[in-house]
Amino acid sequence: MYNDEYLRLKATIDDHLLDFLPEIDNKSNTLSEAMRYSLTVGGKRLRPVLLMASCEFCGKDSKLALPYACAIEYIHTYSLIHDDLPAMDDDDLRRGQESNHKVFGEATAILAGDGLLSTAFEAMMKDMLLYFDDPQKLKCRIQAAYEIAKGSGCRGMVAGQMADIESEGRQCSREYLDYIHLNKTASLLVAAVRAGAFIGCADKQKLTDLTVYAECLGLAYQIADDLLDLDGQEAIVGKKTGKDAGHRKCTFPSVYGEEQARDRLHELTDKAMEVLAPYYDEAEFFVHLAEELAVRVK
Repeated sequence: MYNDEYLRLKATIDDHLLDFLPEIDNKSNTLSEAMRYSLTVGGKRLRPVLLMASCEFCGKDSKLALPYACAIEYIHTYSLIHDDLPAMDDDDLRRGQESNHKVFGEATAILAGDGLLSTAFEAMMKDMLLYFDDPQKLKCRIQAAYEIAKGSGCRGMVAGQMADIESEGRQCSREYLDYIHLNKTASLLVAAVRAGAFIGCADKQKLTDLTVYAECLGLAYQIADDLLDLDGQEAIVGKKTGKDAGHRKCTFPSVYGEEQARDRLHELTDKAMEVLAPYYDEAEFFVHLAEELAVRVK
């Protein structure tokens, strides 16, 4: 599915994903095991790949963005651990393997998520300490970390999670559904491209265009996930399907109908590609990625 450029960046992330984890005292070894378990069971690494690709797109070596790319994957993984808990979406599988709480218990899973979240900020701040003698580079990294903090918090992903929970079993407008997933799903994708762009010293136009791209990509990605929950294969999706209906969730198929949801998926994908079309070959990676994420749904 993914092209060579995506696989190159993913391999770099996988090779260094554990590098920024702090040494944890042996007395808390279970915490370390639980954190590492969820990080290493697989995954597309979409958010860190987008972050590093955005840094390259804006003219800098993607390896400069590695601490921030790993940080955003730590945050994404923490969110999955917590999302799978019985009090949230109650999933026994994640990425084709047993969910963290099924292996380590609920209390440890909560703490593993907490540990990954705090480690993300430790990794970014440790990198910032290297740039005190270069105020401009330091400023760019502070802006990158701010984007990640905002996108993952109560004005982003956490807000979307809350709205998603509160919408269960209720009628949901199209506007409210967009609000849920612009926050729950798209906000961390937007944070990834904007953080990478800041580290790459992007100009305002590139930053704006990448932001629009990521918002469209995030909503399209969620629509595809909603459709896959209807008729996807569990072995391919990596988690149980049909759970959205069981939880009476507001989804794009339930609000729009399946056919119109597919139409919106393609509209958003087209818009994501169009906004970066003026960059021609420079944006080939992003255009190809949008196409590939959309064709997951047949």
